[in-house]
Amino acid sequence: MTVREQNLETVGFLCATFKVHQTTGVDDLKDTDIGKAVVLSGNNEVNLGISGGQLLGKLIDLSLTDADNGKRVATVQIGGICTLVSAATTPAVGNRVVVNGAGAVKQAPVLTGYDPAGGNVARGTVIAVNGTSDATVLLG
Repeated sequence: MTVREQNLETVGFLCATFKVHQTTGVDDLKDTDIGKAVVLSGNNEVNLGISGGQLLGKLIDLSLTDADNGKRVATVQIGGICTLVSAATTPAVGNRVVVNGAGAVKQAPVLTGYDPAGGNVARGTVIAVNGTSDATVLLG
C-alpha cells in the first residue's frame, strides 16, 4: 500500500479582496501575474512590491480584464498553505520569506537590531522546496 498524496494547499485556505495599485494611471497587476507573490502597497491595495518587501500572499484572481484600468479587484490568498515561485536566495525548509519584487519569494534576511518599526518583514514558514524553482509556504 502506498502513501496517499495530500493536497496541503486546501488546508486553512483564506482569501481577501483588494484594490489593484496603480502607477501613473495604469494597474500594476495584469492577468499574467496570477499565481505570483504580492504585497500590501497602499490603503487596501496590492502589487508585486519591491525586493525585500513583506509578503501578503498569493494572487489568486483578478476581476474584469487587463483593459479595465482602475476598476479591477484582486483576490489574494492571505492564509493557509500555498506554493510560490522562489528566487535567489532560495529559502530552505523552516525559513521565512520576503518578496523579490517580481512575483517570487526569497529567503528573508537575518533578524537584526535595525529591523523596521513594527517588526521583521519576514512572513510565513517554508514547509517544502522544489529545488530552486518554488517553495511551499504556510502563511501565518
